Amino acid sequence: MSKAGSFVLHGAAAYSESKDRLITYESAYVVCEDGIARGVFREIPEKFREFPVTELGEKLILPGMVDLHVHAPQYAFHGTGFDLQLIDWLDRYTYPEEMKYKKKLYAERSYDLFVEDLYCGASTRAVIFATRHVGATVRLMELLDETGLVTYVGKVNMDRNVPEGYCETTEESLLATEKWLARCEAKEFQNTMPILTPRFTPTCTRALMDGLGKLSAEFGIPVQSHLSENLGEIEWVKNLEPDSAYYGETYDRCGLFGTNGKTIMAHCVHSGDEEVRKMKENGVFIAHCPQSNMNLMSGAAPVRRYLDQGMRVGLGSDVAGGAETSMFTAMKDAVHVSKMRFALSHPEDTPLTLSEVFYMATMGGGEFFGRVGSFMDGYEFDAVILDDTNIATLHRMNTEERLERAVYCADDRNIVSKYVRGKKLY
Repeated sequence: MSKAGSFVLHGAAAYSESKDRLITYESAYVVCEDGIARGVFREIPEKFREFPVTELGEKLILPGMVDLHVHAPQYAFHGTGFDLQLIDWLDRYTYPEEMKYKKKLYAERSYDLFVEDLYCGASTRAVIFATRHVGATVRLMELLDETGLVTYVGKVNMDRNVPEGYCETTEESLLATEKWLARCEAKEFQNTMPILTPRFTPTCTRALMDGLGKLSAEFGIPVQSHLSENLGEIEWVKNLEPDSAYYGETYDRCGLFGTNGKTIMAHCVHSGDEEVRKMKENGVFIAHCPQSNMNLMSGAAPVRRYLDQGMRVGLGSDVAGGAETSMFTAMKDAVHVSKMRFALSHPEDTPLTLSEVFYMATMGGGEFFGRVGSFMDGYEFDAVILDDTNIATLHRMNTEERLERAVYCADDRNIVSKYVRGKKLY
């Protein structure tokens, strides 16, 4: 008799063992035992033969994907405003939108839309920016927790260079963060966790960052922020923090750069040698957001360099810098951006492969959550089932070819089932 959360899926399967090793099967049995993957087999091993089997025919069984960087309150205006670069875009679109989340009804309606999109898509896990508002951030966490998706959510901290009415004082920001953390603890969320979120150095004084670093060290809470996204932003940081040798040092000196626990830095488009060395040394995760970097004209991140150096790299949709939450689009765009970087400016940086971008969307980002993003034995069982029969073709394709086609042609409406930690969501 099988236990709850123990089952077998039968269909075509693909998963990563490493960034260079993509495993595919035309027909295979993917085993989950008590929410944990036990491997992929051509025949069901004897010890799993009492588990119920779900027959999926030729549907693709893929690990759940991880969106390592996305802004929930920006979903309301996704797909607009891309005639501007980063700083002007923040001033014209982002800050005015995020200020609206002071109103509970507006926040509720907007977050409902975002959560529904995330729930229906390929992402089974995500790391999310909210706004400065404690009430709205807690409500977003409640909505996400109810879905069964596994997420980190951050109340955003800012105490300078933000419009009046949205900026906090240093003391207000730290007190609000402590209040938010207390409310998170009281809620006893099952699937949603807090993450400290200084927006980025231009909006955070050293005093605020020091305070957040102390909270991270005291409570063991991870950190997310932005780094070296845009050349104008980097110059701004130099002017604001002239005693810092490089942008990342503004986080590192405050304990927000991997020293007190897990840290995600989004973008890293223009990181210099010293910054890269420190990220690697501290185990900082890089959230590569290719569509956002194109839309806001920030540049093409040197992801080939990061992967070849063994750094931790995942993918982010970065809505609303990115126009959509689809991780299929994020993988496709990562390949496209790497090809343009190779062709136009850096012939030493060979383009990313299918194996590499699939790894980044699954195991690469999944590592932030632990053993996540693969069907190898011992990984938490997250999966999406993809029906690609609506993508017309005259060719008989193998599983790897179908996966490549899904990256370039599928949309999230092709997903027919989704599992997180061994629980079927739909």
